[in-house]
Amino acid sequence: MIKAVIVDDNPDIRVTNKHLLAEYFIEVEVVGEADSVEAAYNLISQTLPHLVLLDIELKDGTGFQLLQKLTPYSFKVIFITGYNQYALKAIKFHAIDYILKPVNATEFREAVQSTIDLIEKDFSTHDQNEQFLQNFSANVGPSKIVLRTIDALHLVKISDILFCKNDNSYTTFHLSSDEKIMVSKGIVFYEEILTESGFFRPHQSYLVNLRHVKRLDKADGGYVILDSGDEIPISSRRKKSLIQLLENL
Repeated sequence: MIKAVIVDDNPDIRVTNKHLLAEYFIEVEVVGEADSVEAAYNLISQTLPHLVLLDIELKDGTGFQLLQKLTPYSFKVIFITGYNQYALKAIKFHAIDYILKPVNATEFREAVQSTIDLIEKDFSTHDQNEQFLQNFSANVGPSKIVLRTIDALHLVKISDILFCKNDNSYTTFHLSSDEKIMVSKGIVFYEEILTESGFFRPHQSYLVNLRHVKRLDKADGGYVILDSGDEIPISSRRKKSLIQLLENL
């Protein structure tokens, strides 16, 4: 049996989450609820859950402050969040599952199932948790991104990413070490969070780290040549924006 704790200062959302867990996940037992950092800290310390559904904004602080008090922790976290863009971007960078408010049953099932898979495989997320809290506490842009595959969690330096290639609902990361990592999220997801880290999408199938661009070849429609020798096509409608970005590097 997987033990779960629900932490949210909205009693209606706690009820919704509890009902959804009961409806879709018979292997999950809710062992307690809390509405504040202090109450949640005591509850989690006593019950030692496998899974915590955690609101970001609580009565006496934030879910991040709670995790910092509990560090190091081994339970898995699913954040329950509104549209706090900074918090959401940090969560996405570190491949932590989240559910947006108002809670949608389909998104809830997907996030919980993904996290249960990690629990059942006994995936260690210690490094992932540590990196997440360090970045969030420092209030700086992350230097690493967590990429989750079927078999592992990869902590990858953003500077080591050459480019990403889209393949339907999958994205393959090509690294400077020649390693390739395929993840089950589309390139649009990564475009959203990596643009501020110096990435640009010159073509619908590619996302490029501009720091690795060696030159721009205007022949035959246009290509970006990376310092690795890889050639990335440029769509005609994105060429002007790319040239402007490269001129400002």
